[in-house]
Amino acid sequence: MFDRKSDYALNKRHPDSIVCKSVTDVHIYLTRADFSSEADFLKWKEWSDRNYHQMDKAGRGFYDNCLPLDERIDSMEPSAEELLLRDIEQAGQEANCAVLMAKIKSCLSTTQFRRLWMHYAEGKSVTEIAAIEGVSKAGISLALRAARKKVEKMLEMT
Repeated sequence: MFDRKSDYALNKRHPDSIVCKSVTDVHIYLTRADFSSEADFLKWKEWSDRNYHQMDKAGRGFYDNCLPLDERIDSMEPSAEELLLRDIEQAGQEANCAVLMAKIKSCLSTTQFRRLWMHYAEGKSVTEIAAIEGVSKAGISLALRAARKKVEKMLEMT
């Protein structure tokens, strides 16, 4: 790729001067007034452009003008195998979730399951559930605690 800050680029950007880098890395601009004649300036300007261009080309690597494939080896794109395995794992997780949900439903009453679902899946507070069901907050808390204990007991057995 073209480096816009290189010495070659600076020299090309200033057609009325020759840009030289000093020993202290300061750029010196030699203008037409610094030479004895116009022909002398043009000769050295052409030489400096050619010299900077050769130096710029000499430092280039094999991949400077293209995008190598081996640099993308560590990219974040998943491979075809990973995509397939991800789908298989997701299907397995969904099947496990369905089995667990069936077990949870079988060990709880419909009221306990509904309240547990509203609290944990839908994120509703005890107060909101009590208002929806027309029951006291203490009744909801007791039902949630009992349902949680049943589920924990069922999970310990499996």
